[in-house]
Amino acid sequence: MIDYKKTGGLHVVTLSPKASMICPDWQSLMLDLLDKIEKDCGQGTALVLTGEGKSFCTGLNLEIVGTLDAAAMGLFAQNMGDIHRRLLQLPCPSIAAINGHAFAAGAFLALSCDYRIMRQERGWFCISEVDVGVPIPASMMGILQGKLPPNTVRDAVLMGRRYTADEAIAAGIADGKAAEPDLLSSAELLASQLAGKEPGIFKTLKQTWVAPITSGFKADNDSRASL
Repeated sequence: MIDYKKTGGLHVVTLSPKASMICPDWQSLMLDLLDKIEKDCGQGTALVLTGEGKSFCTGLNLEIVGTLDAAAMGLFAQNMGDIHRRLLQLPCPSIAAINGHAFAAGAFLALSCDYRIMRQERGWFCISEVDVGVPIPASMMGILQGKLPPNTVRDAVLMGRRYTADEAIAAGIADGKAAEPDLLSSAELLASQLAGKEPGIFKTLKQTWVAPITSGFKADNDSRASL
């Protein structure tokens, strides 16, 4: 479902086509990988998160998630929040190489990385919840508000707008684009450049920057615990 390799100092996590939709098994694999990466975030390291084929990540696997009972759904929501929080706070740089469609939870996954490079030929970035009838929790809305310009958040949330690479760059969603054969190498180049930063100060600055965003996940967990 999820492929991992380390090339030099780069942790490369690849979502296979079968792993482009999020379910409890997907979460377990991702949490295990974050355990491994967080223990190896010293000088010269960075994370590149990408996919294969036409999709980066298309959101939740509703066929599976829809069968969860209340307790399992609560754990699922908590794990999803933990994944985003840990990506946001990851001590080393993180780059999303968006190889194809990034919808809903997949779009939030990309936003939880520090930088985003999109495939220029195809693929949409879309916060699609308004069209599929799914609410966006306050913690996830905090990612949008912390990472994107206000007008972009408005259109992404209320219109469910689909952004191409060029549109995403103009809207402040993506930081660059590349042709499909060059996408991963472009992301790895940026990751390597950022990996040269002094890790202690990089971690401190990054975690201070994202602190207002990640505080929303603690509030969500506290709210669930009180139910």
